[in-house]
Amino acid sequence: MTNAFILLFSLLALVFAALVLVLRQPMRAALALVAHMISLAGIYACLEVHVIALFQVLIYVGAVMVFMVYTIMLLDDRDSAYRELYSRMARPAIAVTVAVAGALFWLLSRSTSADMPVAATQPFGFAAFSKAFMSQYWFHFELATILLLVGIVAAWTAIRESR
Repeated sequence: MTNAFILLFSLLALVFAALVLVLRQPMRAALALVAHMISLAGIYACLEVHVIALFQVLIYVGAVMVFMVYTIMLLDDRDSAYRELYSRMARPAIAVTVAVAGALFWLLSRSTSADMPVAATQPFGFAAFSKAFMSQYWFHFELATILLLVGIVAAWTAIRESR
């Protein structure tokens, strides 16, 4: 069941990252980035790293995105480029999203339940967290890092396209 939720949140993160790339209006792109970051928090929660999921929501969504939305609200939205719904990057973004989602589905479908990490039976502590994080969850962390990088590149492209 956890694999299904990780797959769901990963696919949602990919979809929202693609939307950040293709949406022309900066406010809609920022809201898609918020949804992308919440999807990443869902991945962390599925991996039972609730502290990082909480920090993801509080710091990235709560603080950084409020600042970005405030900055976007100060932009001049009468620019004619904002009237187009999608950018010229829509088709490449959709193609990359489908390819990455297919690769992710293929990777998760070939793994068995024996390959999946098991939650630690010890009470939560820094040593137990560090050991589990570096031995069992490194792939998931790298996957979340790639999804964050996709979100950052999408936001940068949206800002660059809107000029």
